[in-house]
Amino acid sequence: MTVNSVATAYHHPTPLDTQFEPMALPAMLERTLRKNPEAPFLHFLGRTYSYAQIHQQAQAFARGLAAIGIAKGDRVGLFLPNVPIYAAAYYGAMMAGAVVVNFSPLYSVEELAWQVGDSGTRVLVTLDVPELYRNAHKVLETSALETLVVGSLADMLPWYKGIALKLLKRSQIADFAYGAAVKSWAAMTPAGALPAVEVTPQDLALLQYTGGTTGRPKGAMLGHDQLSVNAQQVAALNPFGNPAGECFMGALPFFHVFANTALLNHAMVTGASIAMVPRFETGQVLETIQRYRCTGFPGVPTMFQAILDHPDLPKTDLSSLKVCISGGAPMPGPVHVRFEETTGVRLVEGYGLTESAGVVSANPYDGFRKRGTIGQLVPGTEVVLLDKEDPAKRAPAGEPGELAVHGPQVMRGYWNRPETDAETFVEIAGKRYLRTGDVARIDGEGFLEIVDRIKDMIAVGGFKVFPSVVEDVILEHPAVKEALVIGVPDTRLGEVPRAYVTLHEGARVTGEELAGWLNAKIGKHERVDRVVLREGLPKTMIGKLDRKTLRAEVL
Repeated sequence: MTVNSVATAYHHPTPLDTQFEPMALPAMLERTLRKNPEAPFLHFLGRTYSYAQIHQQAQAFARGLAAIGIAKGDRVGLFLPNVPIYAAAYYGAMMAGAVVVNFSPLYSVEELAWQVGDSGTRVLVTLDVPELYRNAHKVLETSALETLVVGSLADMLPWYKGIALKLLKRSQIADFAYGAAVKSWAAMTPAGALPAVEVTPQDLALLQYTGGTTGRPKGAMLGHDQLSVNAQQVAALNPFGNPAGECFMGALPFFHVFANTALLNHAMVTGASIAMVPRFETGQVLETIQRYRCTGFPGVPTMFQAILDHPDLPKTDLSSLKVCISGGAPMPGPVHVRFEETTGVRLVEGYGLTESAGVVSANPYDGFRKRGTIGQLVPGTEVVLLDKEDPAKRAPAGEPGELAVHGPQVMRGYWNRPETDAETFVEIAGKRYLRTGDVARIDGEGFLEIVDRIKDMIAVGGFKVFPSVVEDVILEHPAVKEALVIGVPDTRLGEVPRAYVTLHEGARVTGEELAGWLNAKIGKHERVDRVVLREGLPKTMIGKLDRKTLRAEVL
């Protein structure tokens, strides 16, 4: 049964069966531009860029790409933090008919080189920040990458900050020379006519690499249709009216699919603005929310925890915020409650994945919601639950199962990985569903609850243990700030759970005391062999707790 059958209990403001028009992203940007060209699009460290300014830069970059021989379907990589030229390069590459490839600025040379090679990226856009330029240039020297485009951070700042950076902080600017293969952003944004390239909704727009749980990352192929529809699906969740008047806090990195849809394309399709910061620094984020009167804040749980822990929170005016949206990782219940009680701002949890262009479901921003769930589906989406042991069958009625998603936002497949289709997709009643690897429940009102990831389940003497269940319990302890549970080898049971935690500042408790407290509250098969206290737990590039890395460290 699909969740669509529970439409009478749907709590989002747009009907569940709403269908959206697929568009090429450049055409969508031009449609928004015509409504109000001078409307603010990006606020960046005191400087504001209008829709017209970003559109003009995007057109100029498209001309520059055509001039160096970039044709329809070629790949253009973005190795950038949140800076204004990200948006101009993103939409400009698509205007030229190219496929954008996102790269995390945190990548090592080896990670960057591998993904450049796998994607066939010909042009890479980066910044004149020493760490970024150094890694990008090494990849230029050692791979098939043809051109490196380098933007000037100083040129994107307000004039006085740009001068200060150039004069007083020269060590923060990379020392390099331009040449045939290394071009400035200015040189790549010439005047002239746009390239005569037809870009359609069916064209490939983005290769978004997924970390996965094993093996090399895979590039999810997302078309203009999938990205444009998902942006409209997210916009349809807004119950507040006047979407062009919204200002989103842009702390999530644009290179991540969550921010790509929920921030960049969402703002673009509605004419809203984004108050962006290069990276998440809690004090700067609080200052930015207050300065630009941000109305929405998509983030990950660790961001909201950091805000709670920051000494500037009590003196920060957050009254402009209508809603905060948490995704990317499960939201710990105690953090959820404390954030709302402390700030007075509604915090709702949502869910998505790279392969779904970013967003599948969310709790309503206003009115009825269910804390601890990932909410209801965005309009135009269907899901089924698959049997955990045999994904060719549906899960037994009333039982958790692997969540599978069907909708216009679901990717085409993985780049150069046709052999993965059989394990990635399943056909049910003539429809193609994406297997998510997440175990979920669906209640009678269509609210979804993620139980765990299939690959994270721990096999304890024939019993299945969901790590998130154990984590939820230990997070109830007042001393525990963060927790991850993994399976470790055991000669008798095969595997047993072990918890790794960080503590709130000033907390005084031992691992033995925590283990005793925890094991008294959970099932016998769920009991941990130890609770290990740590100064920190590994996190992914967007700040969510990283079970995969912890498992690799420990085992």
